[in-house]
Amino acid sequence: MTMQVIGKEAEAHMTWAGLMAAIEAGHRRPRAEIKDMFLYRGADTILNRAAWIDGLAQLVKVATVFPGNATHDLPTINGAVTLYDDKSGMLKALIDFHLVTKWKTAGDSLLSARRLARKNSRKILLVGAGTVARSMVDAYSSIFPDAEFTIWSRTRASAEAMGHSVADDLEAAVKAADVICTATMSQEPLIKGAWLQPGQHLDLIGAYKPAMREVDDEAMSRARVFVDSRATTIHHIGELIEPIKSGALSESDVIADFYDDPAAYSRRSDQEITIAKNGGGAHLDLMTADYIAGVWAKAGK
Repeated sequence: MTMQVIGKEAEAHMTWAGLMAAIEAGHRRPRAEIKDMFLYRGADTILNRAAWIDGLAQLVKVATVFPGNATHDLPTINGAVTLYDDKSGMLKALIDFHLVTKWKTAGDSLLSARRLARKNSRKILLVGAGTVARSMVDAYSSIFPDAEFTIWSRTRASAEAMGHSVADDLEAAVKAADVICTATMSQEPLIKGAWLQPGQHLDLIGAYKPAMREVDDEAMSRARVFVDSRATTIHHIGELIEPIKSGALSESDVIADFYDDPAAYSRRSDQEITIAKNGGGAHLDLMTADYIAGVWAKAGK
């Protein structure tokens, strides 16, 4: 077996529809085995994650999260992705870390939005103006072709740099949106449940540690709550840990994850509020990496 080295040039052959189909197909396979290991030094994190989906492949992804890099114009998240052949365990591909992370993260929430957001959604609020928010503009545009984006950021200049409407009043922007996407490093809730309006959908991306949150207890209790994977969110991320601890939410209130029947992971009416928590587990990295390797091979590379 010849090991492939796949860089960002593979992106020219990728589509959001193709990735969502790959994620759905991956969840029809045997449930993934996953394992994460975290190491911390102050605000800095090393995350080593592995996933194995029987019949598909194995993956090991190492990510470093150094928030202070932003002050030096360096990416805050870096790492490496290795994909292994399911039958032999041989190294199949070394894939650009940022390519996998971008498409996995955005594709995860895009699939939730396709299932949960109202089909006529047009006004999309992005809370945060970093790399993830920029990728979500492209992703959301693939299913909401008439989307109008508004950006809110703690730093107005970063919001302006995205080239869309800028919100100064977060409460007013939340109330006016059809879809709200949070992609921040916040440790305190930014979105208040009292602001939410009937029919809205929220994609929560940023919080990935027990001490991180982007919405408050009232938001979680007012919404029908979905997660990409119960195993990687409920006992691991503050967005679920804290409202469960306070009693605002129970584990049984989580309606469905991607392993459940898609009919369960759906909107019931135009009036209900839905929240999808993106945990971004290693199994989703594996599905995304396998999709990338597949389109690269089909392109004759």
